[in-house]
Amino acid sequence: MDIPEEAVLLRIFIGEEDRVDGGPLHEAIVLKAREMQLAGATVLRGAMGFGHSSRLHTSKILRLSEDLPLIVEIVDSEDKIDAFLPVLEGLMTGGASALVTLEKARVLQYGPKAD
Repeated sequence: MDIPEEAVLLRIFIGEEDRVDGGPLHEAIVLKAREMQLAGATVLRGAMGFGHSSRLHTSKILRLSEDLPLIVEIVDSEDKIDAFLPVLEGLMTGGASALVTLEKARVLQYGPKAD
């Protein structure tokens, strides 16, 4: 699988407690991206953050059960990302509060370096 040098970065900001069909939203996003043969997806967990509600989410010891911020990042061609966006929208119909961004990305390497 190749990614063009001029690609797109899809970044999805959600909460750890966001769900779809009874399971974690971030897992559903990654599995759907894999099913659609996108180049890859990574879930990053934030130690602290807030969103449109201005409610602070933190990983402090006394508040381990808080809804920590997650970021799902996917880089692929613009066409493949554009095809994924309606699917993503369908996954986030359960009331998940999300921020979704797109930006141009220059891919310098994907996979092992050629000798």
